[in-house]
Amino acid sequence: MEPTQLALVALAIGLLIGAALMGVLLLALRARDRARVQASTLLPDGTRAVLQGMDDVAVVVDTSLHVVAASAPAELFGMRAGSALPGGDQGSDGLRALARAARRAERTETETLELRRGVEPRLVVARASVITPRLTLIVIRDITERERIEQMRRDFVANTSHELKTPVGAVSLLAEAIESAADDPDQVRRFAGRLTAEAARLGQLTSRIMNLSRLQAADELTELRDVSVDEIVAAAIASQAVAAEAAGIEIVRGGTRRTYVRGDAQVLTEALANLLANAVAYSPRGAKVGVGVRVAASLGGEVVEIAVSDRGIGIAEADQQRVFERFYRADHARSRRTGGTGLGLSIVKHAVQRHGGEVELWSRPGRGSTFTVRLPAVAAPDDIPGARTKKSRKKIARDRAKGEMRR
Repeated sequence: MEPTQLALVALAIGLLIGAALMGVLLLALRARDRARVQASTLLPDGTRAVLQGMDDVAVVVDTSLHVVAASAPAELFGMRAGSALPGGDQGSDGLRALARAARRAERTETETLELRRGVEPRLVVARASVITPRLTLIVIRDITERERIEQMRRDFVANTSHELKTPVGAVSLLAEAIESAADDPDQVRRFAGRLTAEAARLGQLTSRIMNLSRLQAADELTELRDVSVDEIVAAAIASQAVAAEAAGIEIVRGGTRRTYVRGDAQVLTEALANLLANAVAYSPRGAKVGVGVRVAASLGGEVVEIAVSDRGIGIAEADQQRVFERFYRADHARSRRTGGTGLGLSIVKHAVQRHGGEVELWSRPGRGSTFTVRLPAVAAPDDIPGARTKKSRKKIARDRAKGEMRR
């Protein structure tokens, strides 16, 4: 073979070897890229375990915004592994934009958004962080309740300030009027009477604000004991006797006797007195206000029901859900005439809740209202094996039966 031919053959062999080496190199580079991509879409070790232990909503999404892993609470917001990150009608478009912004900036991005939990809108703080080249972690904290409580606090401060200004301003003006009318005894007496009334109103408002604050505090009730419901009802009726007599209202007590609940007698008496005060204030002269007690069965055991009924003006359906709010008044004009503070029913609600109970309202305009307080029943102090005679047990059973018939 001539030298020229040998050179051509060697060149061809060299080219083939070079092409083969190039192919091997390209395959190696592609395999490395695939390995990198695969590694970037794999969850870091322990991520799933961390997500499962989280109380907050948390999801890991890929570049296509598909959920790779999710915490248990995430399902409430429609986010589960293997599905796309909700958007559009789920109110999560802002969440998608947040994930994209975190990837573009390659840093943690935080935003306050409104998402839907089922059909319920919730206010959340969402934080997106890139954890691998293709994975983004989104942690969502529901702040709806926190914001609601903060708004309640702001409203409470604003309403309290407004309510206190009225009697304080009246006291100041009446003091000036008394000073200017020093030479007119009749005027002085009239202004002094109004001054006393405004001072009493201011004292009542301050006392009720303090009571409500105490009931809303995190501290547990301290004066707990087995309380006779008869004792609570009698004390509440006695506290409203003067007002009822002045208004021409008769308070009638009926139902089961000798029932007991566990709680603070003073707090429960004040709560029941507030219900009676409202019933008296909103009833026409000559009417009757009823207080009925009975023992009823519930899922958690026996409960004592204390119902306060009147045949007054009633409460419109639109107002029934709001009457337990602080400073809310369904009838502003009548509240001004009766000196109401708008705190009575709020105090009732919190007092009953602190005792593990609930309060329910039934009302129809023109037909009257019934507020029913339900509290967990406890055995009478002497209710131990052998402590009661057969005769006494029968008497209690008859009393309870009579109470059921009266209702």
